[in-house]
Amino acid sequence: MSKYIFVTGGVTSSLGKGIIAASLAKLLQARGLSVTIQKFDPYLNVDPGTMNPIEHGECYVTDDGAETDLDLGHYERFLNTPTSQANNVTTGRIYQTILDNEREGKYLGKTVQVIPHVTDEIKRRVQLLGQSGDYDIVITELGGTVGDIESLPYVESLRQLRWELGRDNCITIHLTLIPYLAAAKELKTKPTQHSVKELLKAGIQPDILVVRTEHQIDEAIRRKLALFCNVEKACIIEAMDASTIYDVPLLMLREGLDAQVISKLRIQDRKAPDLKRWKDFLGRLKNSTGEVTIGLVGKYIELQDAYKSIYEAFIHAGAVNECKVKVIPLSSELLETPKAELGKYLDKFDGVLVAPGFGERGIEGKIAAIRYLREKKIPFFGICLGMQCAVVEFSRNVAGIENASSSEVEPAVEHPVIDLMNEQKGITAKGGTMRLGAYACELTKGSKAAKAYRSTKINERHRHRYEFNNKYLDQLKKAGLQITGINPETGLVEIIELKNHPYFVGVQFHPELKSTVENPHPLFVSFVAAAMKVREGK
Repeated sequence: MSKYIFVTGGVTSSLGKGIIAASLAKLLQARGLSVTIQKFDPYLNVDPGTMNPIEHGECYVTDDGAETDLDLGHYERFLNTPTSQANNVTTGRIYQTILDNEREGKYLGKTVQVIPHVTDEIKRRVQLLGQSGDYDIVITELGGTVGDIESLPYVESLRQLRWELGRDNCITIHLTLIPYLAAAKELKTKPTQHSVKELLKAGIQPDILVVRTEHQIDEAIRRKLALFCNVEKACIIEAMDASTIYDVPLLMLREGLDAQVISKLRIQDRKAPDLKRWKDFLGRLKNSTGEVTIGLVGKYIELQDAYKSIYEAFIHAGAVNECKVKVIPLSSELLETPKAELGKYLDKFDGVLVAPGFGERGIEGKIAAIRYLREKKIPFFGICLGMQCAVVEFSRNVAGIENASSSEVEPAVEHPVIDLMNEQKGITAKGGTMRLGAYACELTKGSKAAKAYRSTKINERHRHRYEFNNKYLDQLKKAGLQITGINPETGLVEIIELKNHPYFVGVQFHPELKSTVENPHPLFVSFVAAAMKVREGK
């Protein structure tokens, strides 16, 4: 039988419940346990697929095509195991299921209510992964903050599950904040006390408190928290601000978080955590001998979380190359400027990644940047829309196809070198209708991509509606565009490259989504290596 750990948050949002959950999972995995993590989000969207990245951060896509919360990216990067649709549930999906059941008559004429119907559906979904028999432990992160109206059904479901499963099979970890008042030079515990009282009002006694803090907490504060929150002193876990999220598992190990969890769940301690590979990664990350500066050209640069997986993939690739990768975001709209002025934005970079996105805003800036990078031999890496912009740029300025564009930007364009996929035509619904999930790709031997992967057969994750228009395939190949990655079933162009360039690679898929600490993505690794060579030659 699987055992369940719930991670709740109090005082304020953005405390890092996902990082704490992923760090604990890593420690338990390192002890030989099979662990998975799931995220329950209290918003009414069915999934984050239609949400603005500036508002919600990136939409993380799993192998099975689920559009999910970015915290699932943390889970995969830490655990090096894939997640699925079952790992992310929203209130919208809960209510959608209940309303579908009601229309089908599954409730036999009963009045459908929050209790028991909503709470029962939440409990059913919480236990799905545990019932698969694949996991010793299922960690569930409850989104939002304790006390929020939208979180109440989840908190009540947690109370019921604790009663049904028993205290040896289900525990609660509550993450809170201990603010530091600079004027008083004092850490204050009252917000945490009130947050725990909110949980107690709902009938839940937290088993472990993890407290975020800018300063170390002393024994007096630990005793105070233990006394007034009714938690054992050994279960007060300090979570100091860290220089990198990848320090957090070791900080939690030092505080004994995993040991307390094992004790409370009565798990036979199999072995001490084996974190050698993790520590090796941190050693390379913190003792880098080189440095490169990479430009990130995108539309959503106001919020770093909009490109979270890209930033993290660069950290992983930098560690492999023993190189610090400094990523500087650059708005593509700024690059909609005369060609003579592009140098002041782009010449300072050792390489430039043109990011994914949707819609026409900033497109011409991306295309202008790609032309400059191609002509000036600056390493270029394009992802999804970035790859499509590279095709448009090459079509216009090398292949001589005037007015070439994407039909996403210009629906009536004369030469749609990027066009809506056939299976997308006629689809009007926006949510969950794109080409989503992992698809096969066959690489050309000897290409940059094949050398990076050290294979000619790969699987990568996708999220798009538009694709390379194969009507222009021969014409662009004759002009010098190399097609080095093809989907074997559909013939869809997945990767483009250029010869006689330090690094010019565009991919239709999202490689950043599969980069983890233990398996950095080969395309990011090769791109950073190319940028290092360019820097050395300056």
